Amino acid sequence: SVWWMVARHIKNDRLRRAFSIQPLLVGGNPFSTTAIYGMINHLERKHGVWFAMGGTGALVDALERLMQEEGIKISLDTTVDQITVDNGRATGVVLQDGRELTADLVVSNMDPVHVYRNMLPARQVSAVAKVRSKASKLSMGLYVLYFGATKTWPDVAHHTVWFGKRYKSLLDDIFKNKKLSDDFSLYVHRPTATDPSFAPHGCDSFYVLCPVPNLAGGQDWSVEGPKLRDRIVAALDRTMMPGLADTITAEFAMTPEDFRHDYLSVDGAGFSLSPFFTQSAWFRFHNKGEGVRDLYFVGAGTHPGAGLPGVVSSAKVLELLVPAAEAIT
Repeated sequence: SVWWMVARHIKNDRLRRAFSIQPLLVGGNPFSTTAIYGMINHLERKHGVWFAMGGTGALVDALERLMQEEGIKISLDTTVDQITVDNGRATGVVLQDGRELTADLVVSNMDPVHVYRNMLPARQVSAVAKVRSKASKLSMGLYVLYFGATKTWPDVAHHTVWFGKRYKSLLDDIFKNKKLSDDFSLYVHRPTATDPSFAPHGCDSFYVLCPVPNLAGGQDWSVEGPKLRDRIVAALDRTMMPGLADTITAEFAMTPEDFRHDYLSVDGAGFSLSPFFTQSAWFRFHNKGEGVRDLYFVGAGTHPGAGLPGVVSSAKVLELLVPAAEAIT
């Protein structure tokens, strides 16, 4: 695992935590995630951590402009309910409102576990995909708190990992016991450190990501969400952001329930599959549909994996696959 690889070289417990925490950024427990994900640390140090001015929303806006330039029609606020299959080939989709759209090929960026379990005729799915989707080990869930503040903390960096007192036992509670503990560790994102346009003058902008159990834990997030919010704000106010409790503004949150509802993520998992060795690289869901021709996948649950670089790279993989499939058919 990443933890044991790090522990072989570093004795200090705090440094071990700092050099092993990265798998959480792609949905994995450092104590069970294969050591190949230790490369995240190397890649970030060698090539840097990049930020698009305007944030991820700027990337979305740029992709929208590109699609419009290419004459692509975009339908918003539209949920796909089923993928239609005829003679082993994906032929289109059925929308939640009953409308049918035909297509020469279908590309899905939904959670592949949901697609293979719920959106395709069972007889069309390959045996490998059936086993993979049934036995999938999903990532943890996420509680994400977005907020502004009517003051600034200039000493807070763009990226901060805020460690709680517990480490392994906390991760056991999240991943194994599916228990929502009173304590937590956090990733704190302050985009205003790089891009001041994220907040008015004299103000700051943040989101805080807190790993939590996915919905298999059975938590009632309408109850637990507000309580967790208060604990997080109090902890940040007490430590790295004094005065936050009195200046926080314009806040909203996402829980695993939102991930299930908004993204059709099974069990509200934040990253689809957890990055065990047997769910990494070739062992992850393939970009080319398994058992269904002319069906393709991009996104966190498919090859190469979760995280913004992995998700964008999945689209570059598809760029190579689709022309090849076109030539064959």
